[in-house]
Amino acid sequence: MQVKVLNTKSAEVGTIELADSVFGCEYNEALIHQAVVTYQANQRQGTKSTLTRTEVRGGGIKPWRQKGTGRARQGSIRAPQWIKGGVVFAPKPRDFSKKINKKMKAQAFRSAISYKVANNELIIVDEIKLAEVKTKLMAQILANLGCDKRTLVITAGDNVEIVRASNNIEKLTVTDASLANVYQLVSNVAIIATKEAIKQIEEAYSL
Repeated sequence: MQVKVLNTKSAEVGTIELADSVFGCEYNEALIHQAVVTYQANQRQGTKSTLTRTEVRGGGIKPWRQKGTGRARQGSIRAPQWIKGGVVFAPKPRDFSKKINKKMKAQAFRSAISYKVANNELIIVDEIKLAEVKTKLMAQILANLGCDKRTLVITAGDNVEIVRASNNIEKLTVTDASLANVYQLVSNVAIIATKEAIKQIEEAYSL
């Protein structure tokens, strides 16, 4: 398919042919969901930990006798109902990671980016160059391209200057083409990609 290429001022400067095997795939919501859940699960550290009543220091002696005091019976001052007591069903370190087959992960990416193309949510620019590393220059590019919602910018190679210029812009994410993932595609409304980034994606995901 032929898609127009814009410059950062939103003027058309040419066209690019997209491979149907990457950008023209059928939408598979279940597969995309599985890839997103796997990504989010793998981001979890699973390091939280609190103490149960057996692990809290102290409380080895019964605070008062069982009967005759008029108070409720207690066995330890480290029981959960006591201040400084243990935690009921205390969270412990655990591994939340999930696995997904490489082919399924790749197909989910193809399906997600094809959905963006079909809904005119993928904007291809010839290049993104900043005269200075200034937030206002990056914000102006987004305004020129009509991106006022959550936006993902995909570049090819070194993008340090673009990242620095984008840090203070809310709802803007910048990533390298080799690091782009399904979660980023579905969590952003608009996708801006350079021609070089598109070529890298085609090389990585072409069948």
